[in-house]
Amino acid sequence: MTTSSARPLAIITGASNGIGYQLALQLAQNGHDLVATGRSEKIFHAAEDFKRYGAEVTAVQADLSQPEEVERFWKEATALGRPIAVAVINAGIGVGGAAFWNTDLDEELKLIDVNVTSVVHLAKRVVTHMQANQSGRILFTSSISATQPTPYETVYGPSRAFVFSFAESLREELKTEGVSVTALLPGATDSDFHARAGMGNTDIGRMKKNDRVLVAKQGYEAMMKGKDHVVGGDWATKRAGFFNRFLTETYKAARQGRAAKP
Repeated sequence: MTTSSARPLAIITGASNGIGYQLALQLAQNGHDLVATGRSEKIFHAAEDFKRYGAEVTAVQADLSQPEEVERFWKEATALGRPIAVAVINAGIGVGGAAFWNTDLDEELKLIDVNVTSVVHLAKRVVTHMQANQSGRILFTSSISATQPTPYETVYGPSRAFVFSFAESLREELKTEGVSVTALLPGATDSDFHARAGMGNTDIGRMKKNDRVLVAKQGYEAMMKGKDHVVGGDWATKRAGFFNRFLTETYKAARQGRAAKP
């Protein structure tokens, strides 16, 4: 399948809801066509919203915890026969709300499949494509959790730290190849993430959240400016991200433990 659209093509994962949905809206509003994926049928409803901004949209329902589904999504994107100008690798899930010995191993292994394995898998395809074209922009959604230990989200935080480090490493490798890499590190955001992660009865679950529209806008703008990374959220969130550079890991672990313990 090919198209005569003059708009640049962007691919995005986790576009059904939350920050990913808002990032996809940013792309559509700023002149991109989309190949967008989500785990549920909600992706098809979301696609109709993206089309309202003139975007040609290919919606793909896929479970990225499965390698064959990552490949299917990539094939849908490349079947259009167009260069991919932007890749937003955003999909992620959380597991929390309990100590590690009380959480479900299968859920945590699936988290690693989505948050780490699928990120590397899709990035391999994207980077190879963009490096050959000597052009492109990549945005990885990590988390402010990448800057601190995350007790009671014991596997989630390290998965986001991996994404942040991975993005930083790729950025250095690609800086002479015409491809920019940016990491988005959102603070707690007004999506259903914490409820779905089992953290509704924690201080983090109950706290005031950042506006997902603002976070997505900050991520999109940072990517388009070719920035290294951006902490997504309000002034207090950005301040927390800054001071996390200097605080000890033991202090941050105790602080996060108080906020995340059910």
